[in-house]
Amino acid sequence: MDIAQVLEALPHRYPMLLVDRVLDIRAGEEITTLKNVTFNEPFFQGHFPGHPVMPGVLIVEAMAQTAALLVVDALGADARGRLVYFMAIDRARFRRPVVPGDSLHITATKAHARGAVWRFDAVARVDEAVAAEATVTAMLRES
Repeated sequence: MDIAQVLEALPHRYPMLLVDRVLDIRAGEEITTLKNVTFNEPFFQGHFPGHPVMPGVLIVEAMAQTAALLVVDALGADARGRLVYFMAIDRARFRRPVVPGDSLHITATKAHARGAVWRFDAVARVDEAVAAEATVTAMLRES
């Protein structure tokens, strides 16, 4: 998926859209996305002046958006008129800072899906090094 398809699948818009492209997808099972981290991001003005670091909460949000793209892709037409809501974050760990110029590769793997609730194991990497990991739970609801 390119950015136009991402925009069609997710309701998020700048500055909260944190996925630039889908790199790989195994329908209903796993997805890998790309977030190019640039100095122009609004959060870098205050996090932290002189030492810009992407906030961990935004890395987790990028993981949740990645997972939502997998849900929307898996459901196809059944996803129309529905939103994927973030429900929980478990076992979040941050391993290295993400800074301007990094390319964040985010992989979300379906761990469990039952009814409208889906759980994913997510990992964000920069240059093959793990930057963050978490388990993300989401629910599909009518918008």
